[in-house]
Parts: sequence; structure tokens; C-alpha cells
Amino acid sequence: MEIKRIFDLLPHYRANFNNNIEVLANKVNGSWVKYSISDFIDSANNISFGLLALGIKKGDKVAIISSNRPEWNFVDLALLQIGVIPVPIFPTISESDYEYIFNHAEISVVFCEGEELISKIEHILPQIPSLKHIFTFADESNYQNIEELINLGKENKDFARLEALSSGITGNDIATIIYTSGTTGYQKGVMLSHANIISNFISVSHISPVKHGDRAISFLPLCHAYERILNYMYFYLGIAVYYAENMHTIAENIKEIQPGIFTTVPRMLEKIYDKIISKGREQNYIKRQIFFWAVNIGENYDLENSGNWIYKLQLYLAGKLVFKKWREALGGNIKVIVSGGATLHKRLANIYTAAGIPILEGYGLTETSPVIAVNSFLENGRKLGTVGLPLPCMEVKIAEDNEILCKGPNVMLGYFKTPDLTKEVIDEEGWFHTGDTGILESKGHLRLTGRKKTMFKTSTGKYVNPELIEEKFKESSFIDNIIVLGENQKFVAALIIPDFYYLTSYCNVKGLSFSNHIEMIDNITIINRFQKEVDKYNTFFGETEKIKKFEIIHFEWTPLTGELTPTLKLKRNYIYEKYKEKIDRIFL
Repeated sequence: MEIKRIFDLLPHYRANFNNNIEVLANKVNGSWVKYSISDFIDSANNISFGLLALGIKKGDKVAIISSNRPEWNFVDLALLQIGVIPVPIFPTISESDYEYIFNHAEISVVFCEGEELISKIEHILPQIPSLKHIFTFADESNYQNIEELINLGKENKDFARLEALSSGITGNDIATIIYTSGTTGYQKGVMLSHANIISNFISVSHISPVKHGDRAISFLPLCHAYERILNYMYFYLGIAVYYAENMHTIAENIKEIQPGIFTTVPRMLEKIYDKIISKGREQNYIKRQIFFWAVNIGENYDLENSGNWIYKLQLYLAGKLVFKKWREALGGNIKVIVSGGATLHKRLANIYTAAGIPILEGYGLTETSPVIAVNSFLENGRKLGTVGLPLPCMEVKIAEDNEILCKGPNVMLGYFKTPDLTKEVIDEEGWFHTGDTGILESKGHLRLTGRKKTMFKTSTGKYVNPELIEEKFKESSFIDNIIVLGENQKFVAALIIPDFYYLTSYCNVKGLSFSNHIEMIDNITIINRFQKEVDKYNTFFGETEKIKKFEIIHFEWTPLTGELTPTLKLKRNYIYEKYKEKIDRIFL
């Protein structure tokens, strides 16, 4: 059947994959609980009936605040099929951001995971005049549980009304409002239609190597367009979706599930790689030599030119001796890993690919539903170091100032309640201005070069692209994160956040012992080691781009500490303000 609205995925699934008893799964009390397509449809329908019985109507906005779990999808599809607009919200944002979104979107109902997240919003609830109901997914809360809503729906089944509402929804109707995390100021509500989203996940599905019978593990937040649209693609293809218990159990869950696919961000791939390297350092002399010989073979991999017979033989041996264990650690069944959200270092793309763990890097924004371009296994579809070819349904061009512009059926309807901001990014000809810069290579692959607004000029008049420098420096196993500084200054500097897992391993190998991170980063041996890394990566840049001074931060940056957005991008203005004294000292 043709999919014209997102909720058409449910009858499509039943018609094509009715024998599948594991559409969705999550772990409860140590065991995987699986949901069939009938369970999915029944739950979504009963939630729809329950909401209608409470007087919720088409066009109302409903917030979903939760980690990934099947109930997230049940609510999402239940809302969509009655014309109610889901507003997914990151669980990690601040109380003030919650208050702003609730009031700006005029939220009428909140679905919240449980007591911990409820405690983050309880203080602001009296300030939300539009709010009528709160439901939780967990049992421990004092608020109504979703099961109560489902039972209400069972008592008020009205299939004729549900069919009438569903039939009246078109592809051009607003399907969802997603508030972008933003690196400055308040968040913007991106309005995406059913047609926007459907065009995207169907276009992506055509290049997917996974099919019905495969499993996916999902751990990136469903509230982000990236993971949500890929979950729709899984439903479209009949792929079972298993939700990881939490971020700390991903490795264990992958071994249990043996997925064929998962989506991730480069930072996760970097952390996996760093842990592998750390374990390699801990092996005895002979095994360590073999391990790093294999790593070197992998780093020199070239997808377009796989080398002579000697290199191919070396790669084969490296696969048997070392890389086989890497694949086993990822369940032994991985057909593809999709990476997005930030630029993946080409070195990492090389070594994972050489290890038989194919990574397809892609690019997009919430405003584009979200994929603009992605690598694929089709002919000419893959080039490491790029984000692949633009989707067939899209037009992409590079403006005179190198900004990436795109046009297509996946470009948003606009920003909610802010038409002036919409006009700033969608011009009169319908081109969406991404704010990112890039180049289209000779065979059409898109290569990202940075963010248009992050470039700065030093006091000597030289332009600096901090993102290019930051991405290069993050290739270092010692560096978890970095922000490059120097606007209107005589030289370029940086704040560096160590990868404390790797650094601790390094200290253990070197026989260095510290009681805490502050003591560690203040040690002259560690400072000199970081200076060596800075000197190494400075060689890739011109004199005016080299980092002349740096400060090491004693804790990891996360969305909870404030320096990163929920999608792990640097909140530059926040960092400039929070570390003003430290930055000022650097440039004295």
C-alpha cells in the first residue's frame, strides 16, 4: 500500500510483515520484551481512543519526554493518526528550556518517562496554562500511568471516529514540531509535514543493505529527527528495533541482539576505537606488536584503491588476527553503521571499513527531515571523507560563499510561530540555506568544510575556520573535545578536554598515579604530553592557524555540564562566557 501519512506505516507493516513477532523490543527486569505489529497497532489505537475521550483534538500539541522505549512509538503513532502534533523533547535540557517550549508550543499533554524526569519539570507546571494532563511510562510516579490511558481507550473505542480523523489528514499536514537544540538563544520549533518525513525515510530505505529479518539496535535519542526517521525506515522495511537499556549497556546489548544496523554519532565511534586501542596497549609484547601492525594496515586503507596484492594479503591477515575480534564485539552481524550529526574523521572511516565494519556517513539537519546526503553501497555511492551523494529527491548547490543550499520535498514547512526566521533560511526560490559550508566533488559527493558562522578573524586580519582545526585535533586519542579560540586576538588558542579513559590508561602504562583529574592535568609530564600532541597536529595547518597556547579542562563536557547541545555540538557562546577568565588569561 502507498504511504501518504506516517501512520500508514502500521497497516503497511501488517500487510507485508504480519508474521513478525518482534517489531519492537526493550529489556524489562533483565529480559527482552517483544511487541508484535498487532501489539503496536492495538496500543496506538487505545492511546488514540483515550486521548479523544479526554477531549484532545486535532492540532493540539503533545510533548514526549523519555529515553527510547516502545511506548515512545506507541504514543507517537497514536498522536499522528488523530492529527495531534507530537513535540519530542530531549530529556537533558534545562528547566528554563522546558518552560519555554511548553509555553511556545502550547503543550496540552505531557508523556514523561518517570519520576526522575517528572522532577525536572514539576516546578514549572503551574506556569503552563495550556497543560491539561500528564502521563508517565513508569510505575513509580504519582502521576497517571500510560496504562490508565490505554484502559480508558479500551472503554471508549470508536473506530468510526478514528477512521474519520485519519482520513482527513493529508501529507501536507504538520506531522511534528521538533525544537532544535541550538547553540545560542532559545530553541526554534521546526514544523515537518508527513510528506517531508516520508520522502526522507523512503529515499534512505532504497540504499539500505538491511531487510526484513534483520535487527537494529537503537540508542540515539528518538526525540532527534535523525534516529526517529531511521526508526520509521526500520518499520518500512520490516526490521525489528531493539532499544538499548542505557548508554552504559550498549556494548553488552549489541552482543545479545547481533544487529545488522545501528545509527550513531562520530564521538561514539571514536570512544569505541579508543577503548580498543587502550586494550591493545595492555597486551603482551608480541600481541601488542601484531595489534598495532593491524591498526596501521587499517589506517592506510583506501576504498577507491585497495592496493597491490601485498597490501591485500596484509589486510587479510590483519582481519584474521585482529579485526575479526572487533566484528565479534559488535555482534558479528553488522552490515552497516550509519554515522551522522558531525564529521567522521577519515582515519576512523578507513580503519573501520578495513576491519569489515562498513560505515556510511551522512549529513542533514532537522529542517531537512533530516537527511540531505548519505553514502551508499550503490555504484559511485561511497567515498570516505565525504557525506556521500545528495538524495535523489533533492537538489543541492554551493553558494558563492561556499554555503550548502538545498531544495526538495523534505525541506521543512517553516519555524513554528516565527515566519521571519523562516524567511531568513528559505529564500524566495525555495532554497534552504543550511549554514554549513562545503564542496561538491567531481563525481557529485558532498564534502563538509565547516559552519558558516563559526569562522573568525584574528587581529592580524587572517580568517580561521575553527571547526576544521577542531576536527583534526580530535583525531588524537588523548583529546575528547576541543574549542579553538582567537577572534580578534593575535594568535589562535584552545581549551582542550582530555579523553580521560585513554589518558588514565596511558598513565597506568607509564606508571603515573594521580588521585583526581585536576592533579593529573596539572602534572608537568601530562602537560608536556599534550604539548607534543598539539605540536603534532599543528603541522597540518598554516602558521596563522596553529594553536599557540592551550588550557586543559579537568572534566568531560556533556549536555548536563552545559558546554554541549543535546546533539553534542559546542555551545560556543556559553563556553566563551563560562570560561571567560580562563580565556582572558590565555591571551594576556
